[in-house]
Amino acid sequence: MAVRELRYLGDPVLSTAADPVIRFDHRLRAVVDDLMDTVLLPGRAGLAAPQIGIGLRVFSYNVGGLHGYVVNPELVDVSTETQDGPEGCLSVPDLWFPTVRAAEATVKGVDTRNKPISVTGTKELARCLQHETDHLNGMLYLDRLEPDVRKEAMRQARNSEWFWRGEAG
Repeated sequence: MAVRELRYLGDPVLSTAADPVIRFDHRLRAVVDDLMDTVLLPGRAGLAAPQIGIGLRVFSYNVGGLHGYVVNPELVDVSTETQDGPEGCLSVPDLWFPTVRAAEATVKGVDTRNKPISVTGTKELARCLQHETDHLNGMLYLDRLEPDVRKEAMRQARNSEWFWRGEAG
């Protein structure tokens, strides 16, 4: 169990769809433990495995006193009612842009023993569930922005110190 280093926009792991978990063993439990520890740092609501360099379909969340994880999550239900507000991402630090999401969302998946679990949320938790599921599909919230806003977001990201340019480091 450890707090893991984050990956940033530009890192190929963030734009690649994560693989489904097929082995439910000690290695998976270690990944989940690291995700659970890493998401507990202040200012964090959710964390997907690709954000710590692991291309597996797993994410953790920490919203409104609810702290958990989902293995092989699938977004199974979203409301037609929407919410529009600022959204940010640990892999795109310090940049917040208005993003439209469903007001309510449900993900279904399994736990580390391959037993079914379901998480439903509204407001921030709904936003988190959708955001983290997007990560597992190789998508960042920036991909959902209106074209002119996305262009500005990408300009700001490319000019940041944290932007991953593929250099050894």
